[in-house]
Amino acid sequence: MKTALRRFSVAWALTLAMDASATTPDELFDRVTDRARQLATQTYQAPESPLPPELANMAYDQYREIRFRPEEAIWKDEGLFEVQLFHPGFLYTQPVRLNLVDEQGEVSPLPFRQERFRYDGDASALAELALDDIGHAGFRLHYPLNSGDYRDEFAVFLGASYFRLVGRQQGYGLSTRGLAIDTAEPHGEEFPAFREFWLVKPGPDEARMTVLALLDSPSVAGAYRFDIRPGGHTTVDTEARLFAREEIGKLGIAPLTSMYLHGEIDRVAEDDFQPRVHDSSGLAMHNGSGEWIWRPLSNPKKLKVSRFQDQTPRGFGLVQRPRAFDAYLDNALRYGRRPSQWVQPEGDWGKGHVELIEIPSDSETNDNITAYWIPEKPLAAGESRTYRYRTHTFDAVPPGQALAHVIRTRQGRAQRPGANEPPPASHRQFVVDFRGGELSGLAETHPVQLSLTTSSGEILEQRVQRLPDGESWRALFQLAPDGNKPADMRLSLTLHGQPLTETWNYVWYPDEFR
Repeated sequence: MKTALRRFSVAWALTLAMDASATTPDELFDRVTDRARQLATQTYQAPESPLPPELANMAYDQYREIRFRPEEAIWKDEGLFEVQLFHPGFLYTQPVRLNLVDEQGEVSPLPFRQERFRYDGDASALAELALDDIGHAGFRLHYPLNSGDYRDEFAVFLGASYFRLVGRQQGYGLSTRGLAIDTAEPHGEEFPAFREFWLVKPGPDEARMTVLALLDSPSVAGAYRFDIRPGGHTTVDTEARLFAREEIGKLGIAPLTSMYLHGEIDRVAEDDFQPRVHDSSGLAMHNGSGEWIWRPLSNPKKLKVSRFQDQTPRGFGLVQRPRAFDAYLDNALRYGRRPSQWVQPEGDWGKGHVELIEIPSDSETNDNITAYWIPEKPLAAGESRTYRYRTHTFDAVPPGQALAHVIRTRQGRAQRPGANEPPPASHRQFVVDFRGGELSGLAETHPVQLSLTTSSGEILEQRVQRLPDGESWRALFQLAPDGNKPADMRLSLTLHGQPLTETWNYVWYPDEFR
């Protein structure tokens, strides 16, 4: 006999209720926008979880034993797209409401049904619970991405405002978020969450799908539209309409979240057979003045916050640059297949900065890297703003970059073999290798020059050389830091005064390596 279970919070359901009459996606988005605007005028009410303890307190291994039945997929065999659902429980204790929009524009709720799921192993007892009307944790989208006869999973919306994307022949890695508020602030971060979704059914031969979402949080409510096109580089055109309940001083637009445990630039090797463990290796930026910038990521000993001032940014993204198996030597997680992701603003975003957060971590299960755009002006209480941008997956080099890119950054103690008086450990040798663009076609006789600056310390023995592969070039230099002052370094290669490469940018903290 199944155990009785209470229903959704009535207040929450009424708050999110909307007209289900036929509508176009544009009209429906306006309705979601009206709902977000109305919510922002009301006192925030956190949704109540309708989950029984058996779901709310379950462990990860037990949650993994709950599986969606593929034969129950929404829109199965009705077109190119299918939808599969996530069961609530484990970390996902605040279910979301899902709605379907058919080809005639009719809106209908998508109720939770236990028969769509299998409860295997340690989760088998959950099949005896009465779990009607508990909502879903999220959903995933399927499309014939890697072959014409199988619908691969290519997008997941699951947890707070997180979603993940992959392109062709890629595996999941970094995540995207709808919004970031007060990340890395002493008083703690606020996590806005998508509370309700509308999935617009594509036509039978359509290769694009629209998802609408209602976001709510103590400080802000918002309406989101995602026009998603899966492919070699899966693309999402995003429009975010935000309405502030309270002033938000640190508003993170188009946040990307990733993991960096260790890699090539670290001072000492980890006790790990893998030479690298990360979902992203660097932050790439194309600023408003047209400069391409590359910042290698690190796993610091203490929290690091880097700000890159800009006006009208052209793009930024977290990049997994090494793609070969030999770079990671891991045949299980396949880090070389993790996607990079680019954010391309639409319109003029004005003044502000890209902010990079690097958090100390001792496990590859922790997302310790995040980057986003922060506008110069805070979002005032009662104010509304709209941001439009395109985000899409790629491999090693951002789209549109013709300049040579950094392929390796390495550093070590600047000590000559047999030296009588070796320099202190803080005196470092840096090696930065570039490849691509016009640089890779130059002969050794071309007068390639190194342009290098530092905010502190002294640069010694800088030089540039072509590598034996005939395509890559190496910049070498030593840094003698000024005490414990961080050294913010910028490096690029030029020919006859013209840039050949993106700008390598890195900050060395001497006090972390004594």
